[in-house]
Formats: sequence, structure tokens, C-alpha cells
Amino acid sequence: MKAGIVGLPNVGKSTLFNCLSNAKAQSANFPFCTIEPNIGVVNVPDPRLEKLESLVNPERVLPATVEIVDIAGLVKGASKGEGLGNQFLANIRETDAILHVLRCFDNDNIVHVDGNVNPIRDKETIDMELQLKDLETVEKKLEKVKRAAKTGNKEAQKEEAVLLKIKAGLEAGISVRALEFSEEEDIDFVKPSQFITDKPVMYVCNVDEDSANSGNAYVDKVREAVKDENAEVLVLAVGTEADINELDDYEERQMFLADIGLEEPGSAKLIRSAYKLLNLQTYFTAGVKEVRAWTVEVGATAPQAAGVIHTDFEKGFIRAEVIAYDDYVQFGSEAKVKEAGKMRVEGKNYIVKDGDVMHFLFNV
Repeated sequence: MKAGIVGLPNVGKSTLFNCLSNAKAQSANFPFCTIEPNIGVVNVPDPRLEKLESLVNPERVLPATVEIVDIAGLVKGASKGEGLGNQFLANIRETDAILHVLRCFDNDNIVHVDGNVNPIRDKETIDMELQLKDLETVEKKLEKVKRAAKTGNKEAQKEEAVLLKIKAGLEAGISVRALEFSEEEDIDFVKPSQFITDKPVMYVCNVDEDSANSGNAYVDKVREAVKDENAEVLVLAVGTEADINELDDYEERQMFLADIGLEEPGSAKLIRSAYKLLNLQTYFTAGVKEVRAWTVEVGATAPQAAGVIHTDFEKGFIRAEVIAYDDYVQFGSEAKVKEAGKMRVEGKNYIVKDGDVMHFLFNV
């Protein structure tokens, strides 16, 4: 599952990517510095994994991961191919969620493509380009669907109604994610079209160090502008995060964070938020060989969770032995959980809960 970082040039996208992935994507003070998308596989910070490690003392520990894609800066006219628009938009289409970085700091030394700082205008510029691209998609689909609808095809008529609603919304500047559809319409017609503006979005307000803890007037404007979008707003001092990242010593990093009033790096919070944005959750396997966090979608069944480890586990699934994370911590070991009668045996219809510690029995 991939989350794509988007925004105008010079808002801090590549610096943020470097913080998240510890990769060193090129970061420079001019537009179109990033041309090919950089992809980083990022560990999801999870204190539960450290706790399980302390209890089990395994040979190795493997955290859950999420892919972060640094997509080059979009500009006005990208939907018509301005800048490197078509390539960028294609890269966004391949992601599952969008991290939209907005510049919410003043700094005369860092140029802004539009000459001054205005995160609402910047947001609208990106939104418009993504909406125009979706409009192009919906118009192409409508051409085909209308022909089938005229022949009396009931499914085509339903799809036509949905597409017309999307078209009207986009023409009014409303993203697909802000439109309401029935569950059936969403599954049958909206999701398969992979509209860019239907992807879940998080707005990352890039602020100066002094605003890292509580935001600033720019952030307040962003929160007001997106209040009807069902989107998360995260405040992050990206430049400061980059400085923290440069420190090798854990104690030094903690002191730096304490000085600016933070308990943990904002980048850790962002990764966890991106994980949730992608509708993901974690279950664990815990044994002397390894303690590992596995990623499944919220709502996954026990066989689907087993399939994440190996497809044979899903095909030959018999049952799952499940311990709630809190029970594992309370009793301190798998053996003591069993003694207390807190281990459950679950079948094919069991819906995995975040934090479950699981062991699968299968036969192929």
C-alpha cells in the first residue's frame, strides 16, 4: 500500500520524504528538482512491538511497513501537461492515499512558485489540477456508458447517473471523496474508476520550529478550509524534523524534541496517521525466532490475515489461535495466557482486531 506525497514545488515534500525514509532524495531550492518519484519503505512506529520483544526475547524483530512515494511538485496547468504534469498525475494515480504538503511558514530565502505564502490558494491549485484530470476520466467513461444506457441496459443507466453526479461535482470544484454515494454505487462504479480525488487525503502543514507544537495562523486557515472534507490535518516542522534526523544519539534527539515541546518526532505521528489513512491495521506473530508486525486491511478475516504471511496459509486455513495484545502483556507469556484460559480459537469468519497476537494452523 502506497501513500504519495504531493504539493507545489518548494513546500518541503522531498525534505519530508527524506525524514520519513532516511533516504536522501534530492532537495533543492528550485522547481522540478524531483522528476522520477522516489519510493521509500518506511517502518511503522509501534511501541507494542517493543513490549512484545521484551516479553518474548526473539532472535529478530520485524515492524510493519508502508510505502511512501515522493511525487514531483505539481504546478498550475499540470492536467494539461504543464511542467511535467502528465507524468506526475500518473504517479499519483498509482498511490492509495495522498499526503498533501502545504507551506505554512514564511522564509524569504525559499522561493514560492506564486511569489508569496498562501496555503489555501496552493491547496486549491493542486485540487483543481487533480479535479480536471478526474473530469477528463469521467468524460471518457461517460461516452461509452451513455451508448450502453441508450440500449436500455439497466447497469449502464445506474452507472451513467453516478458518473453524471461526479461530473457535476467536479465542475463545481468538489472532489469525488466529498460526494455521497450508496455503498453499492461506491463499490460498483466509483472505486473501480480510481478517481484521484476519491483517494483519502491528509493535509500536512509544514510550519517553522516555533509553530511545531500548536500551529499558526496559516494552519488555522487550512483547518477551516478543509473542515467539510473528512480529512486529517497534521502540523509538522519539516526542517526541524530534518535536523533531528541528523542527530545520531537518541538522548540528543529526545532533548531536542523536549526543547520544542514534543514527545516524539512528528514524522512518527505522520507514518502512523498515513497507515490509518490507508485503512490498515496490525496483527502480530510472536515466537522465539521472531516477533513481527503484519499489515492487514481493517475488516480482514483470519484466512486473509494468514494469506499475508503465505498464500498457502490462506488456502489451507484450518483455524487461528488468537490472544488479545492486552492479555499477552498482562500475563507475560503465551503459556500463562493459555493457563488463564485467555487464548481463543477462531475460524474462517473471524474479523481480525488491531493488536491481535495470532498463530495459524493450516493444511495444504
